[in-house]
Amino acid sequence: MLMPKRVKYRRVQRGRMTGKATRGNTIAYGDFGLQATEPAWITSNQIEAARVAMTRFVKRGGHVWIKIFPDKPVTKKPAETRMGSGKGSPEYWVAVVKPGRVLFEIAGVPEDIAREALRLGSHKLPVKCKIIARNEEVGV
Repeated sequence: MLMPKRVKYRRVQRGRMTGKATRGNTIAYGDFGLQATEPAWITSNQIEAARVAMTRFVKRGGHVWIKIFPDKPVTKKPAETRMGSGKGSPEYWVAVVKPGRVLFEIAGVPEDIAREALRLGSHKLPVKCKIIARNEEVGV
């Protein structure tokens, strides 16, 4: 699973996911990309599941880039614990995704295989996505 080696603060506040992505909203490396159309937190497990689904489908051909990184810790208090006594300990890591963010990119395979691989990967994610090509990218 993806997670930072070290962070400045062990626990962070939840924040808000308003607005559209201004960074990472274009295809930078590959020929086709998977673009989020709604905001969400995507966990490191979900990123890994989508990556595995895509790389398995292309059968060691092509190249898959992951354009998001889970750097936000999500805390949770133990079950059946009384209120108070501070914030819980970090349980897992999430990437904050806004609409328009390109999540994955793929290159080195034909268009039909790339689109099917990205479609399979999108089913592993908790956001609605659309598949974009390098020549047709526009903001959400």
